[in-house]
Amino acid sequence: MTTYEEDDDAGDGVEEDSGSQPDFDPLLTPWDEPQSTAHAQTDGSGDIGAVWAPSPSPAGHRDTWDDASWWEAPPAAPYSARPQPTWYPQPYAQPQPSPAAEVQRPLAQEAIAVPRQQRRWLVTFREVAETLLLAALIFLAVRASFQNFKVEGHSMDPSLSDGEYLIVNKLTYAQLDLSFLNFLPFFDAGDDPLHYLWGAPDRGDVIVFRAPTSPDRDFIKRIIGLPGDTVEINESSGEVKVNGTALKETYILGTTGCTQTCTWTVPKAGTAEARQTCGSHDCYFVLGDNRQNSSDSRQGWLVPKENIVGKALVTYWHDGEPELDLAPNHSVGIADKASAEQ
Repeated sequence: MTTYEEDDDAGDGVEEDSGSQPDFDPLLTPWDEPQSTAHAQTDGSGDIGAVWAPSPSPAGHRDTWDDASWWEAPPAAPYSARPQPTWYPQPYAQPQPSPAAEVQRPLAQEAIAVPRQQRRWLVTFREVAETLLLAALIFLAVRASFQNFKVEGHSMDPSLSDGEYLIVNKLTYAQLDLSFLNFLPFFDAGDDPLHYLWGAPDRGDVIVFRAPTSPDRDFIKRIIGLPGDTVEINESSGEVKVNGTALKETYILGTTGCTQTCTWTVPKAGTAEARQTCGSHDCYFVLGDNRQNSSDSRQGWLVPKENIVGKALVTYWHDGEPELDLAPNHSVGIADKASAEQ
């Protein structure tokens, strides 16, 4: 084997002969026989020459490949003996995360593990709080719409007895101010922008109201005169007339009487007279069904619209026991027709 050694001054290489080399023919010698691990070149006669190496440079360094007459790649090792490459998946072969996973990833990173017992306590507390809040909202909604009252006294006999319980609908006469819609084209709320949602107080309705003479007390009476009506009572017969038409009142007890005056005119709605008389836009003339034992509009006062709490809806307790029935609201319009037929 021939090797080259370099001196300390990087001069010409000194060739040393380590002995004769075995014959090697790349065409006849099998590749898998380890004849030599070095690459060889011939000098043209077919003999194995010195081990090939780059020719020395002018400076003595063997750093060029220009003088190589030919070059053969070393024999390949068997596949099983080759080092197996490490397989790295291509980026396009990896499963791409879904958009939902990208959104949930920050949430999952910020999630805090809570003990099971603590989570159960928090869930129970939240359910109780939601139940109480819902119950409070339902109570307030019902309280704003309905209210129960107890009848005290005999002014509404025989329609309502002393000690009877009833429920009043407070939304029956609810009003809506439409003036906020005046900005719309082709819309005009008019001189009176207040409109009733379900209907205005009507003749024959049994209402609960705050008494004009005692605002801290609630009275229950029946509407007889509406704004603009003229109510007249016949002193001898006790007959009640509205705008000249006699009312057929089958629900009253006793005879309707009057003391100082027997004719009342209810001011028209929205007039200055209405505001001077009852201090409201609308005024109503009311009477108790027990005409001989009732303090009502015959004493000279009218009921302002703002004082009306609501309309009697149902009764649910009578004579010390539960009894569900509709409130005794009577339509005087039917009575007017019956009077005209007589």
